[in-house]
Amino acid sequence: QVQLVESGGRLVQAGGSLRLSCAASGRTFSSYVLGWFRQSPGKEREFVAAVNWGGATTISPSVEGRFTIPRDNAKNTVTLQMNSLRPEDTTIYYCAADGVVITTTGNGVDHWGQGTLVAAAS
Repeated sequence: QVQLVESGGRLVQAGGSLRLSCAASGRTFSSYVLGWFRQSPGKEREFVAAVNWGGATTISPSVEGRFTIPRDNAKNTVTLQMNSLRPEDTTIYYCAADGVVITTTGNGVDHWGQGTLVAAAS
């Protein structure tokens, strides 16, 4: 059974840094596109970043220059490195994996994690 498990979410001071990790199990994800989305209750899902099998990344303009998305194919993990956190970054972050593509809507993504809460306090 395929599983994506996020970790690393917690409360930090605005301006601080946080690293989220997503561990994939159940199959090898080296050929998959991996990504991160975020969503608050009652609001639409928001694309954050994605990385393909070759390491090419797509970063949302709202976090570009602050967030990066390295992946480790040997460990079946993808990380979201978040720097210069702002209060508006506070929400639940979800890991995503798809065998073909991850669009900015997130529609049709093969696998989702359960989410991890990030809070940046001002």
